[in-house]
Amino acid sequence: MSEAITYGRYLKIEELLALQRPRAEIEHDEMLFIVIHQVYELWFKVVLHEIDYCRRLLGKGDLPRALHTLKRVLTILKVLVAQLDILETMTPTEFLTFRERLDWASGFQSDQFRALEFVLGHKSRAAVERFEVGSRARTALEERWRAPTLWDAFLRYLASEGYAVPAEALERDVAAPIGGSPEIQEILIDVYRNDPKNAPLCERLVDLDEGIQEWRYRHVKMVERTIGAKQGTGGSAGSAYLRTTIGEPFFPDLWEIRSRL
Repeated sequence: MSEAITYGRYLKIEELLALQRPRAEIEHDEMLFIVIHQVYELWFKVVLHEIDYCRRLLGKGDLPRALHTLKRVLTILKVLVAQLDILETMTPTEFLTFRERLDWASGFQSDQFRALEFVLGHKSRAAVERFEVGSRARTALEERWRAPTLWDAFLRYLASEGYAVPAEALERDVAAPIGGSPEIQEILIDVYRNDPKNAPLCERLVDLDEGIQEWRYRHVKMVERTIGAKQGTGGSAGSAYLRTTIGEPFFPDLWEIRSRL
């Protein structure tokens, strides 16, 4: 006879609480650092799950549920930003009590955040090849490398709605960067001006793009507040590298048209 499903068994609480294992006897502030980053990875998993669902919904033409799913993702992004407020309660001297234990570990190595960048259109072979062949991370990123992005799903949805999306946009190399397209921009302007059904979808994508940029900016400021201009863990350039990621949109056409609406 199988055991009854309890709260603890369903959520694997025993296993979950056993995952906060530092390399040595834990420093007081190290617990916060570990838990925050584990929670980030769990939220990244949920965000990827929801964006994949949104892509499928757009493929079926289910706009209401796609919008609802994007709203959920945007709400999660607000939580991700708020978690930085918690990390900022840790002073530079408190971080230094355990920083050396991180050795070569760095958030730069988060394959799930790279997967999030991939599904939004920023793909990098260097990011894929950073992980060992055959590993879970490498396999997941290889799949993301070959898979269409959210932008590709959006363009196919517009085509299904009767818009004359150019064939080269619908058949583009999904691993290539998402560049600006004058033809797509004209379509988007038409959507904003004349299509109250689909204009909200464009705005939710702008919200998503802006939400990721907000998180990036707050992350940079948190790092600068904690370690200043020091080299980051894992050999990264720290805040100097992170600053290079700010301001680069995932969906450039949606930003390019703002001055023409």
